[in-house]
Amino acid sequence: MIHYNIHRLDNGLTLIHHEDNATNLCVSNLLYNVGARDENPNQTGFAHLFEHLMFGGSVNIPSFDTPLQLAGGENNAFTSNDITNYYVTLPADNIETALWLESDRILRLDFSEKSLSVQKGVVIEEFKQRYLNQPYGDAWLKLRPLAYQVHPYQWATIGKETSHIENAKLEDVVAFFERFYNPSNAILCLAGAINFEKAKELTEKWFGTIKSGPVNPNSYPKETRKTSRLESTVVADVPQNAIYMAFNTVDRHHDDYFAFDLLSDLLSGSESSRFTQTLVKELKLFTHVHAYITGDIDEGLFVMEGKLNDGVTFDTAEKALLKTIQDITDNGLSENELNKVKNKVITSNLFSKTSVLNKAMALCYAHLLGNADLINTEIEQVKYIQKEDILRVCKEYILSGNYSILNYQKQ
Repeated sequence: MIHYNIHRLDNGLTLIHHEDNATNLCVSNLLYNVGARDENPNQTGFAHLFEHLMFGGSVNIPSFDTPLQLAGGENNAFTSNDITNYYVTLPADNIETALWLESDRILRLDFSEKSLSVQKGVVIEEFKQRYLNQPYGDAWLKLRPLAYQVHPYQWATIGKETSHIENAKLEDVVAFFERFYNPSNAILCLAGAINFEKAKELTEKWFGTIKSGPVNPNSYPKETRKTSRLESTVVADVPQNAIYMAFNTVDRHHDDYFAFDLLSDLLSGSESSRFTQTLVKELKLFTHVHAYITGDIDEGLFVMEGKLNDGVTFDTAEKALLKTIQDITDNGLSENELNKVKNKVITSNLFSKTSVLNKAMALCYAHLLGNADLINTEIEQVKYIQKEDILRVCKEYILSGNYSILNYQKQ
């Protein structure tokens, strides 16, 4: 059981506190309710750009890292389609340094043509290295627009294309900041060797006087259920053919969310999983094959992807992946098979909570989902998943014939 306290500041900032005296560290985790799904379709990549801009210094503190390093701290951040998350780990006695730094960059980043130009260059270079100049790097840039026709999950966090970042104007960047980066649209967790009263005191000291701002309404066009199979083929300089199959599924709050999570582990979560045993070892159709969920807040994807052995056609690969699902619906699952993947998910969840940083991130995310106590209760949903639930989602979502498929063909 993870114990926590919640305190809401007058400006709308939510503080979540978790005391853990098994460590001498303290974590400041600041989650902003903004991700790639909140971008203008013609100005994508902004949320990720801000991940870089936020470390470029504020008006009062030109270097974010220097005072943090002097206090013995480490920091990092990540952006997803749903959120942007910044975290700092420090010796508990120095946690105030993190709050000083975080509050100052909410007040005002050092917006200038020079700083914007530098970070735009960094992001564009990352776009090229990770997505354009790597084998299969642009697969998701091509698969997402197939899987999503109206929802803003149709582009990746890096953005649709480099021109959106290249053409970003300072006034557009400032407007994006003022819309989303404010206390009212943020959740702060202080976790570790700090008591609740001290956490409240420091949070009020450093954030209490900052003006409130707009709250992200999180309102997005809902993706309609597919009624056909969509296919695209890419020819590129890659070492072997690859296939990506994406099935639109359910949102993070849906009862079937964990049924898809367990199904992905049944298919490819271990050396004894069905994909590995049948498609890799027995039939030798693939060198690697995986199934996973994207884990989005809105309706996400169930994905099956694999690298094909030489001589295997895309049609053969697609039919083999679907046949594995059909075998599950025709012949069912054993209790042992289902319990094995359940235990793996439960154990992984429990193990992740040994880290104070993981607990801080999980508490912020659970609160964003609507209830911080999900950190304690959500795993119960995994325990209640039955074989019938797995069979039902297979039939309803995967074997319906309505999905997106990207064939990546080597030259």
